[in-house]
Amino acid sequence: MSIVINLDVMMAKRKKSLGQLAGEVDITLANLSILKNNRAKAVRLSTLDAICRALDCQPGDILQYVSDGEGEEGHV
Repeated sequence: MSIVINLDVMMAKRKKSLGQLAGEVDITLANLSILKNNRAKAVRLSTLDAICRALDCQPGDILQYVSDGEGEEGHV
C-alpha cells in the first residue's frame, strides 16, 4: 500500500500508550492497534481528527505517502 501510518512514532513522541490514546479518542483498543500496526484499509476523518487532537499533531505527521516499491519488506 502507498500510504503508511506512522501512529506509533507520534505516540512515542507524545509518550502516550495505546490504552491512553484509545480512551481519549473513544476507539476500541483493537481498532487503534490495527491503525498503529499499519494494517488498516481505511480511516474515518472523524477518527483522524480525534487522533490529531489527542496527539496535538497534523494528519501529515501520521500519514505518509510512499511510492510503490519504497518501504516494502524484502523489496530489492
